[in-house]
Amino acid sequence: MYLPAHFEENRPEVLHRLIAEQPFGALITHGPHGLDANHLPFEAQISPAVDGSPEAARCVLRAHVARANPVWQEAATHPDALVIFQGPAAYISPTWYPSKQETHKQVPTYNYMVVHAHGRIVVHDDEAFVRGLVARLTRKMEAGEPVPWKIGDAPADFIAQMLGAIVGIEIEVTRLVGKWKLGQNKAADDRRGAAQTLLGRDGDQQQAVGQAMLDAPPAF
Repeated sequence: MYLPAHFEENRPEVLHRLIAEQPFGALITHGPHGLDANHLPFEAQISPAVDGSPEAARCVLRAHVARANPVWQEAATHPDALVIFQGPAAYISPTWYPSKQETHKQVPTYNYMVVHAHGRIVVHDDEAFVRGLVARLTRKMEAGEPVPWKIGDAPADFIAQMLGAIVGIEIEVTRLVGKWKLGQNKAADDRRGAAQTLLGRDGDQQQAVGQAMLDAPPAF
């Protein structure tokens, strides 16, 4: 990923938070037939370091794939993986920059936040692993429902059949790369003008990007 220094986000707690808030990731692998991408909800387990430093915290990602999906079998010989977690993103019009009215030297762009998690896949083809994973993911995803669905709501034989059709995967993250492209290279007035425009829109993503633009430190 192209990463100018002024767009780099390297605070582990910030990167971990985006993964937790945006758990639907793109798993990128390179198997015998070339590059492949699978889109999966991930559970992230963050284990704090003994000394409490966020830099040394351990991050493990867990997900499940269909048994018919060859990615879990290919991982035996091609375990290297990249998981991309996409945070809020928003289009930025040049008309939102005050300086555009003076010089007209502005162009459209997109502002966004993204995390790349690198690691190696370990396969867990056992019922206990996938049952626990599915239960935890379900509790998280159903937390906002008036009557949350749980595994026990379905017949036991049906759940056993469904669990038998999936395989668990685990990735211990060895490297996290974060890119927060939020106009840090723009003049303060231009950045503020674009951010305020986004904050005035109805979309959650637009408002999230607008607030992040105001929060991020400028490049100069």
